Amino acid sequence: MSLIGSNRGNSRRGATRRRKTPRQRRRGFDGWLDRAVDVAVITALIVGGVALMLNLLL
Repeated sequence: MSLIGSNRGNSRRGATRRRKTPRQRRRGFDGWLDRAVDVAVITALIVGGVALMLNLLL
């Protein structure tokens, strides 16, 4: 009797079992802080990229 393809009982196997947690919406100060950090990082990447290009071209 082959157990390959048998979906009886535990179909997922692995070293770590994780519970599925519902995604929560960002609320309050944390949401604004996350958004501010995102904007700051994107701005820094753009400014750094422009500075690098100007440095290489000039």
